[in-house]
Amino acid sequence: MTKQRKMILTATILYTLVVLYFMFFAFGRMGASERITEYVFIFTPDHPFRLPGMSDLLHPTLMDLVGFGNLVAFIPFGILFPWLYRLTFARFITLFFLLIIVAETIQALTLLGSFDINDALLNTLGAAIGFGAYKLGVRSNNGGLNIVKTVISSVVLFLIVWGLSGIMDKAFTKVEGPFVAVNELSDSSGNVVTGNRISSFKIGAQNVEPQFNMYGAEDGHSETFTYKYKEKMTFSFYYGIPEPSDYSGSISLSVDGREILTSSGEVQRSNPELFPSLFEIPVESGGELTITIEGNLKIWDVGYRKMQYLWN
Repeated sequence: MTKQRKMILTATILYTLVVLYFMFFAFGRMGASERITEYVFIFTPDHPFRLPGMSDLLHPTLMDLVGFGNLVAFIPFGILFPWLYRLTFARFITLFFLLIIVAETIQALTLLGSFDINDALLNTLGAAIGFGAYKLGVRSNNGGLNIVKTVISSVVLFLIVWGLSGIMDKAFTKVEGPFVAVNELSDSSGNVVTGNRISSFKIGAQNVEPQFNMYGAEDGHSETFTYKYKEKMTFSFYYGIPEPSDYSGSISLSVDGREILTSSGEVQRSNPELFPSLFEIPVESGGELTITIEGNLKIWDVGYRKMQYLWN
């Protein structure tokens, strides 16, 4: 074994011990394990290559640093192991991924952390960057030059991966789309109604002009409206009692039979600064909204924003 190989092997062993320390003992894991009562296994990838953006680094949180650490800390393995042993990329990355899976499993079983497939994928990506840097940097018998070229290659590849991860994250992360007005609700008799005539009115000192629709109970009695939806979305509307009024009226909203909102004219009388009030609620796909309106209360600009990808 040459002197250079001995140095690389020593560095690999020491670095591995440092990484294992952070994986199993750092960040108060020993104390936290005493409070954990069940194993945590996360098998579903969820944005596995998401990294903090430039704006996040202006005021980084601990999770931002952990996100970078899960990638950067494993780059040296992609450099050191191929330097010690002749390995093809496929063989190296397969063995490395299996070792990380074993480490994640031990973390979970010892209650010193959780098994998170997202971390395993990010760790493996870091090792892949290191392997690429090794192939680009180690091309001569000059050890010093090889190290410099490998470090530069690591930085360049990391920046490329960082930029691509940001693009992929934005492309495959759903955001709220444009507002879509709901102009058809089913009333208590099952008929489809399109809302009352839209007209401006006042609530407090504010002049209200509905832009899309307006619903209320006929003759100040009670009316129930239902709306069935298929996709994940954010449902919203404004509500309040127009003036002049004796504040007789109320509203309740339930999602699949579970009451989410209830308010009355007495609330508006006691807290006039809160009205007109905007109500928003995110709902999962496949359900039914039920809105019951009594008295003079009105709802308007009823609609939703669907969760969709930017390229939609």
